Amino acid sequence: MEKSVMVVGIDDSDHSFYALEWTLQHFFSASPENSPFKIVVVHAKPSALATVGLAGPVGAADVLPYVDMDLKKIAARVIEKAKEICAAKSVNDVIYEVAEGDARNALCDAVENHHASVLVVGSHGYGAIKRAVLGSVSDYCAHHAHCSVMIVKKPKIKH
Repeated sequence: MEKSVMVVGIDDSDHSFYALEWTLQHFFSASPENSPFKIVVVHAKPSALATVGLAGPVGAADVLPYVDMDLKKIAARVIEKAKEICAAKSVNDVIYEVAEGDARNALCDAVENHHASVLVVGSHGYGAIKRAVLGSVSDYCAHHAHCSVMIVKKPKIKH
């Protein structure tokens, strides 16, 4: 019997790493090898052109290689941290991917490519204004991914 695929989207935020940890704890903790899911961890790396295009400085072409190098370093750090989290939970049968482009599209594409039955994303907890300006990856995926979408919220710390 083939396992269902669970895609977990991560970025360099505490919210996404919390979602990964929560997923591993709730779906893989008892016996990782007997979990009904195969896990695919996906990080969406923005393109250098899109990143520099947002700032729009004159002579942006000169900085593209440096921006791309930084984005690749960030992606490598994100994947390395995800590997550490999975290893700490004894979950070793994991596929790690770095997709280039907007996170919304990258995650929906990963769902399609892997025929996933579940997509897990963290929630940054933006208010209505920030969500309207920045856009919400979790909201977009909930409406566009062709599978169930689980949005994991990091508990707020009470003072």
